[in-house]
Amino acid sequence: MNLKKIHHIAVICSNYKVSKDFYVRVLGLTPIREVYREERDSYKLDLEVNGQYQIELFSFPNPPARVNSPEAAGLRHLAFEVDNIEEAVQQLKDMKVEVEDIRIDPWTQKKFTFFADPDGLPIELYEC
Repeated sequence: MNLKKIHHIAVICSNYKVSKDFYVRVLGLTPIREVYREERDSYKLDLEVNGQYQIELFSFPNPPARVNSPEAAGLRHLAFEVDNIEEAVQQLKDMKVEVEDIRIDPWTQKKFTFFADPDGLPIELYEC
């Protein structure tokens, strides 16, 4: 097997309109394609990060709630690289997004922080 890179990450949301606004307006991801799949009563929105296709946002009727324990089995969080974490945090706060205090990674000495999407999915910003 010759894995080259992660192709995409799929996120299921409970309120498509709210989550679409969050990922597009708040995070600034660019929509590539939006499809309504009538047979599933589901939207699928393909989003790109910095010119690369990376996230699929899905809606389904009545999805089960996310396990909110950060140590639950499965995907723990999404992490995005930023050049200036202080600027990114301020932009999020200006849009009324609650953001944890900036911390320092003890192994890399890089700055990072967390916030959550509308369904409580943890999202990390990591300054490179």
